[in-house]
Amino acid sequence: MKAYRQGWTLRRRVVALLGVVLALLLGLAAAEAAVAAKNRQNIDAVLLKTGPLRVQAQELMSVLLDQETAVRGYAVNGDRNDLAPYRDGVQREQALIGSIRGLSADYPDVRRELDAVERQTTRWRAQVAEPVIAATDRGGPTAGQALITDQTRQQFDGIRGSITTLQDEVLTVRKETADRVNSTSNALVVLLIIAALVVAVAGAVMLLSLDRILIRPLAGLVGQVREVAAGDYQHHIEGSGPPEFRRLADDIDLMRQKIAQELDEVRQARERIEWVNDQLQKQAEELTRSNRDLEQFAYVASHDLQEPLRKVASFCQLLQRRYAGQLDERADQYIAFAVDGAQRMQRLINDLLAFSRIGRLTTGFTEVDLNRVMGEVAGQTEAARQYADAELTWDEMPTIRGEEPLLTNLLVNLVSNSVKFRRPDVPSKVHVSARLVDGEWEISCRDNGIGIEPEFADKIFVIFQRLHSKDAYPGTGIGLAIVKKIVEYHGGRVWVDTEAEEGTAIRFTLPASEADIEAARAAEQADADAVEPDGTPAEDTPVDVAEQPDGAAREESHPGTDRQDTNGGMKETVG
Repeated sequence: MKAYRQGWTLRRRVVALLGVVLALLLGLAAAEAAVAAKNRQNIDAVLLKTGPLRVQAQELMSVLLDQETAVRGYAVNGDRNDLAPYRDGVQREQALIGSIRGLSADYPDVRRELDAVERQTTRWRAQVAEPVIAATDRGGPTAGQALITDQTRQQFDGIRGSITTLQDEVLTVRKETADRVNSTSNALVVLLIIAALVVAVAGAVMLLSLDRILIRPLAGLVGQVREVAAGDYQHHIEGSGPPEFRRLADDIDLMRQKIAQELDEVRQARERIEWVNDQLQKQAEELTRSNRDLEQFAYVASHDLQEPLRKVASFCQLLQRRYAGQLDERADQYIAFAVDGAQRMQRLINDLLAFSRIGRLTTGFTEVDLNRVMGEVAGQTEAARQYADAELTWDEMPTIRGEEPLLTNLLVNLVSNSVKFRRPDVPSKVHVSARLVDGEWEISCRDNGIGIEPEFADKIFVIFQRLHSKDAYPGTGIGLAIVKKIVEYHGGRVWVDTEAEEGTAIRFTLPASEADIEAARAAEQADADAVEPDGTPAEDTPVDVAEQPDGAAREESHPGTDRQDTNGGMKETVG
């Protein structure tokens, strides 16, 4: 097999390309997942941390303002109810500071500013708020107001400044977190765009690769195959592209070579057939000429040769009648030989003429009732059967298409042979039967005569072949050759049944009509329907004993039927 160059196969190339694309897409998918997770963290930070931090820082400012206002109001009015916002503000302040500290765990700058605010508010309460409240409790509003100075106001302004710084730091953190959200969102969009570009580029590369390694080589291969299909069987098919295509091209080229070789053989065979046809045409012309010569010979044999032969036979018979006993015994014997020879020559010529006319002088096929033919056969063989004390019987015979004179001659020859080759001191019995076998009528002529040895079963149908001397059994040796030729002319075959237990059984086939075949099938179906599941015939079903393979006659119980006639087609008895 041709050794292919080392190279990547189409499957390997496609798998490699898909593997690279899959690896890129998986990497991009992993990166997108990481960026998406980071983006979600940033969004959560904006929504769940920096946003609440900003709100709580503002609320812390409001709570401290409420505390400062409550302290000054109590210092002015001395009403203990004015301290309620201060007490609530302290509790609220602690809660807010704790919440802010929890939300700012990831933001150290925010926690640092928160610690500063917490220290300042603690110092303010210890140095300003609590002393003012205590002084007011002891000395009244005047004592409390005396402690509220510009210095205490500046101290609270410092708290405001720290809270503002805290709020600014929260805003800074929030802005940084928002920027990270935008950054990760943009990165996610970029990764998606890159993935789309990878898919698009992979698709384009796939299309270009398929065009280069698949479509173009395949188109080239198709073009070469079409050139071969157009009649250029000598065009060598060369493959390109992946090893599979080159191997396919070589396989197709091998097929082309085989087809070309077979076409050459067909061409040579055609030339031989044409030569044979020419020879057959010449032989046909020669055969036509020979047939014309044969017809001319047959005419001569039937007219010109018969006349001198009849004259010889007639004068020999006259010599025999007139001079019988007047000459010596040897002269009488010579005259008898001459008469017998002339008569046998006449019979031989007549038989040869009959043999040559079969299939050549035709009257056309018609529907022939073999029952009527058997009646004619019985009439023609009556003298021979009467002489041999023979009995002729036959079953119900079918109607077939054929030439009635030839079929009559066929059955006359068979019956005559059966009567001729009888056993001494045994009454001769001849029986003719018919049965339908595989779409053909198989007709059998059985006798109880001397029989035929199996080794001579085929020899008896050859013209002029005799198994006995003419002194023992007279005849020309053409009768069974005529039988075979008539059967084959009607599309059948003839043979000797070598398994016959007694005598001779000669069987031959004739084509059956479609009506007979359909009728036989219908009868078989009726018989099958008439059988019970246990295999016994159904009740009230008439049972006929049909003809058996050994040729026995079909028995039918019909009261009043006379079986000793020729017209009924059952039995003919002579003697």
